[in-house]
Amino acid sequence: MTKSTTGLPLTTALQIPTYWTPEQAFAVFQLIDDLREAIWQCYGPQIQDEYRDQFQPTTTDGTDKNPRDPPF
Repeated sequence: MTKSTTGLPLTTALQIPTYWTPEQAFAVFQLIDDLREAIWQCYGPQIQDEYRDQFQPTTTDGTDKNPRDPPF
């Protein structure tokens, strides 16, 4: 794994413990769901724009023209 100049890894693997009880797993799941909803409430339109920018189809002529741009 590559390390940054501060000695911290650039990425970390997300590992989920296999010893959680179903109640603990549910609590974490609910926390993530609540976090997702809070982020969506604050950034919903920007997230939609980012999805659109990330996943819009590329044009066949090789240009990066945004399909939302007017034709003039």
